[in-house]
Amino acid sequence: MLVGIVLAVIGFVIGGDRGPAFIVTGLALGSIGGLELSIREHFAGFRSHSALLAGVPALLVLAALFYAGPESLPPLARVAIAAGVFGLSFYLLAAAFRRRAGVAFKLR
Repeated sequence: MLVGIVLAVIGFVIGGDRGPAFIVTGLALGSIGGLELSIREHFAGFRSHSALLAGVPALLVLAALFYAGPESLPPLARVAIAAGVFGLSFYLLAAAFRRRAGVAFKLR
């Protein structure tokens, strides 16, 4: 995460043609670091991140359908498939958190 923050700051400072590349790379690295933290907290039973983690496979499926899916598939069907993946992932992740933490959610 630190490398991502540093790259984003460098991108803002240097600007020009290479600035946006540094900013995007920094944001991507920071996002990966945040996702890793969410995964650890969720499966340790510390905090439930079911919705955040369920969004990852849903976005991957949506991206795959957009870039590699059949051309005849309407956009609404692609979104519906991704929503189904989100729902199934959310259910499974919430069940995994319940097994680990012993409760459906924690208020802190």
